[in-house]
Amino acid sequence: MRCMRRGCRAATSTSTEWAGTGRSFVSSACGRRMPGCMSATRPPPTPSTWAPTAPKYCSEVPPPLTLPLTLSLTRTVTHTECYTPTTDAQYLGSYSAKVLLRVLPDSLQVSGRSAPRGRLVPAPPLQLTLSEGSDLHVDCTALSDSPQHSHLSVSFGLTRPGAPVGRHTLQDIVSVQRDFSVEPAQSDPYSRRHQMGELRVEKSDSGTFKLVLSRAQPQDSGTYHCTAAQWLQDPDGTWQRVAEKRSILAEVTIQTIESQLKVSSGPRELTINSGEVLEMWCNVSLAVVPPPDVGFAAEWYRKATEDAPEQLVARLSQDGFVTMGGRYSGGEGGARHISLEKMPPLPGTYRLRIHSAQPGDVGLYSCRANALVTYPGARVEEVAQRVAPSVGVAMRTQDVALDAHTLLQSSTLHRGDTAILLCNVTVETPQPVRIAISWWAELPGEDPEETAGRLVASLSREGVSETGFRLFGEELVTDKAGPQCYRLRMYNIQPEDEGKYYCAATAWVQYPDLSWYNAATARSNSVTLYPYARAKDLLLIPMVAGVASALFVGIFILATVTCCYMKHLRIRKR
Repeated sequence: MRCMRRGCRAATSTSTEWAGTGRSFVSSACGRRMPGCMSATRPPPTPSTWAPTAPKYCSEVPPPLTLPLTLSLTRTVTHTECYTPTTDAQYLGSYSAKVLLRVLPDSLQVSGRSAPRGRLVPAPPLQLTLSEGSDLHVDCTALSDSPQHSHLSVSFGLTRPGAPVGRHTLQDIVSVQRDFSVEPAQSDPYSRRHQMGELRVEKSDSGTFKLVLSRAQPQDSGTYHCTAAQWLQDPDGTWQRVAEKRSILAEVTIQTIESQLKVSSGPRELTINSGEVLEMWCNVSLAVVPPPDVGFAAEWYRKATEDAPEQLVARLSQDGFVTMGGRYSGGEGGARHISLEKMPPLPGTYRLRIHSAQPGDVGLYSCRANALVTYPGARVEEVAQRVAPSVGVAMRTQDVALDAHTLLQSSTLHRGDTAILLCNVTVETPQPVRIAISWWAELPGEDPEETAGRLVASLSREGVSETGFRLFGEELVTDKAGPQCYRLRMYNIQPEDEGKYYCAATAWVQYPDLSWYNAATARSNSVTLYPYARAKDLLLIPMVAGVASALFVGIFILATVTCCYMKHLRIRKR
C-alpha cells in the first residue's frame, strides 16, 4: 500500500492486496514524512507524533518512503488506510491511501503421508532402516485449497543424527521450485550426486513429491524434513511467499555393509598327500539380503610361514573373472590346474581347488572378501572388506635324496685341447623323476661371496641343451653320457677358460595335471680347469729372444768395425 505526495496537492488512492490469515505485510510511501498506518475503525494519530522536517520548496517532489507493517487480521476482508497529516505551515493538505485486504484461509498442509480425498492425517515420522547400497524413498505431500491461484515449492532437508532439529542444523538436499524446476543443494555431495543421477525428485500425483537417493550411503542417515511454501504473484509480476510449513518425514538409519559382512573359511587344518586335490572354502554372508547394486569379490592368499609375505593364489571378481597369482599362472613347473568358483546362495561360498597339490603349496591360506557398490557410469567403489581366519595346510611327501659329483676326465690339459667334465648324479626316491643339469663356472677375479658363478651350459629335464657364457665364444657341448652321468665338452680351451667348474642337479616330479614340481636340488663339488702351455710354446720364446739378441750383437759389431775402418782411412790420407 502506498500513499503518494505529489506537489502541494492532496491525493488519495485505493488498492486491493492479499494476505495470509492472521497477518499481512503492507508497504506505505508518504513523501519524506513518517507515515502512519491504521485500520479504518481507528482515529488517525496526532500530527505531533509524525513530525519530521518537511521539504522547504514546493516544487520539490520527495521520493517515496516505504514502511513495512505487520497487522494482526482476523476478518477475511478489511480496509486499511495510510494517513499522513500536514505538520508544516508551508505545505497544506493531508495525504492518505486505502487498501482492501482479503485474507486467505490457511489451507497449506505438509505431511509425509496422505489420506483419501487429499486430506492429510497427522502421523509420527517413519522409522526407516536400510542397508548401504539400497535406494532411499521418502514421500512428502503438500496441499493447498486456496481460492486464489497460487504455486507451491517443496524442498527436502536433512538433520544429522544427534543434532537438534531446527533450521540452523538443517542441511538442504534438493528443492522443487514454484515453476517445477528441480535445484539440488549447491554444496557436495548432493550437487555431485544429482549430476550423476543418484539424486532425483519424482512427482507421483497432484501433491506428492518423492525424494529418491540411489545407493544410500552411511552419511545419508538422519532426520528428513520437507518444507513447503505457498506463493502468490502480484499484478506487477513479483512473487510473494504468503505461507510456509515444515514437516518431519522420516528418521532414517543406514546400516553399513561392513557391520553386516561376515566371512569364515574352512577347514581350519588340512593334511594331504602330495599329488592330491587341495580344497578349501570361504563362506561370505550378510545379515540381510544384499541390495542389487552390491556385489562381492573374493581373493585367496598364501604365505609359507606366519612372518612370510603373502602371495596371491586366485581372485574372483564380482563379474565372475578369475585371475591367477604369478606363481600359479606358469613358469618352470608349467601351468597349474587351479579353480575358484562361486556357489549359491548369495553372497555365496567361494571354493578354491588346487589339483595335484605340491609340497610348495604348504602354508597358511587366508580368504579376503570385498563388498563393492556399482554406481551409474560403471563406477565401482569398495565399501567393506573382511578377512577370514587362516587355513593351515600340511603335506605328506615322498622324500627325494639327490647328490651330484663332478670330475675332470683328464687331469692335465693344454691350450687348444678339449676339456671334458663329467657330472655323476645319484637319486633315491620311489617315484619317477627327471633330472635337469646346469654347468657353472667361477672365473678368477670374481668374489664367490657376491656371485654364484656364470652359467656355462644346461640340459633341461626334456633333454634340450642350451649354451650359456664363454668368453671367446668357442664351441661347447653338453649331453647325457650314461643313465645318471652328464657330460660337458669344451673345445679349444684357452687361458681365459681357467677357473673352477661345478654342476647343479634338479629333480623334477610330474603330477597328474601335467605340472612339474622341483622336488630336490643338489650342487656338486668344484674342479679346477687350468690349461697348460705346450712345450713348443715354451721353446718359442727363448728362440725368439736368442735370435733377437744375435741380431743386435751382429749389428753392433758391424757398426763398430765400420767406424774403425773409416777412422783408419782418414789417418792414412793425412
